[in-house]
Amino acid sequence: MSRRRIIVGISGASGFQYGMKALQLLRDQDVEVHLVVTKGAEVTRSMETQWQRQDVVDLADEVHSISNLGASISSGSFKTLGMLVAPCSMNSLASIAHGLTSNLLTRAADVILKERRRLVLMVRETPLNLAHIRNMQSVTEMGGIIYPPVPAFYQQPQSVDEMVHHSVARALDLFDLDVGNLKRWGEKHNDK
Repeated sequence: MSRRRIIVGISGASGFQYGMKALQLLRDQDVEVHLVVTKGAEVTRSMETQWQRQDVVDLADEVHSISNLGASISSGSFKTLGMLVAPCSMNSLASIAHGLTSNLLTRAADVILKERRRLVLMVRETPLNLAHIRNMQSVTEMGGIIYPPVPAFYQQPQSVDEMVHHSVARALDLFDLDVGNLKRWGEKHNDK
C-alpha cells in the first residue's frame, strides 16, 4: 500500500454529523478516503442537516455506490487501515454481525473482518434491545470495535460540534490517526 487508505461508511442511523465530521477530520491526514453511503443515510442527511450530497462527496478521494459490490473496497486484496462506520444503524450492525453482504457497506465491513483489519462501528440507538446487544457481541467476537458516540464531559464541551469532534477524533485514534485538537484526560491545555 503506497498510500494509507481508510474506508468511511455512513449508514442510516441518526447522526449523519459523525460521518461528516470524520470526512472533515480526515482531509488533513495523509490518508486516502474511500466513502460509501447507504440510501438510509441519504435520507438522514436531508432530514438532519443542511449539507447537500455534493458537500459530502467533495470530502472523499473516492466515492463508491452502495450497490457496486465489485468496487475496490469489496476485495481483501485492496489494502486499507480499516473501516469506520459513522453512524452505524442497527440494520447495518445486524447485517455485519451475521455476514449479510447485500450492499457495499456491509460487504466492505465483512472484508475488513475477514482480513483482520480494524472495524469501528459508531452505533447509534437507545435504548438497546437484546438483539442489538447480541449483534454487538458478535461483531466484537469477530474483532470489530463497538464505539457508541458517547459525549466526554471532562473536556467541558461548549457546543454540539465539540462533542461530535471529540467522539470522532477518539474513534479515529483507533486507526492510529491523530487528528489533533483533541482534549485528552490528564493533559493540560492552553485555552484561548
